[in-house]
Amino acid sequence: MQAVLFGGTGLTGNHILNLLNNDSDFKSILVVSRKKFTYSSNKISNKVINFSEPIEIESCIKKDTIVFSCIGTTQAQVKGNKKKYKEIDFDITLNIANSCKKLNAKKFLFISSGGAKSSNSNFYLKLKGEIEDAVIKTNNNSLFILKPSLLIGKRKNSRFIESIGQIIMPLFSYLLPQSIKAVKASTVAKCMLELSKSELNGINIIENKKILSYK
Repeated sequence: MQAVLFGGTGLTGNHILNLLNNDSDFKSILVVSRKKFTYSSNKISNKVINFSEPIEIESCIKKDTIVFSCIGTTQAQVKGNKKKYKEIDFDITLNIANSCKKLNAKKFLFISSGGAKSSNSNFYLKLKGEIEDAVIKTNNNSLFILKPSLLIGKRKNSRFIESIGQIIMPLFSYLLPQSIKAVKASTVAKCMLELSKSELNGINIIENKKILSYK
């Protein structure tokens, strides 16, 4: 199988990349990035593109490829600019989904968020819900939307609220329902990898409880 990975340098994306590299079912992995990316493996290649250009996103996808997206940003990275935030999280993800549909990718898997809903009053959860709704409308043949709760793992760009949550939530994890338990980024990556090799078609919504079963 051939994989295309958008967002391979982030927390979860890096875990997915390592899993793909060590999985004999995948013969090649294309990491799509904004800046040059190096990884010591003959299976992995890198393509630097302008993510604001849909045609450049489209150029990365071929028929029957399995496409993973871990694209996302933070308020800190966009300096509180909600328009810029949406351009990254919403526009890029939708453009990837449209390209997958147009070029007949075998599967498209992307990470959303637990609690995401377009009717939510919270900016982040509302936006994630709007992304889900828009991607579903692209009518991809095999779509997987993963909705993890708080992700646990070491980020290159620390998020203050998440950093506090990563310390506190594990202490009370046994008291929390599985729908909101914090989940390791490595577990989300394992879940994505296994789903990418499944025979499931249509729209598949993967909630936090299901993700946790891939420990």
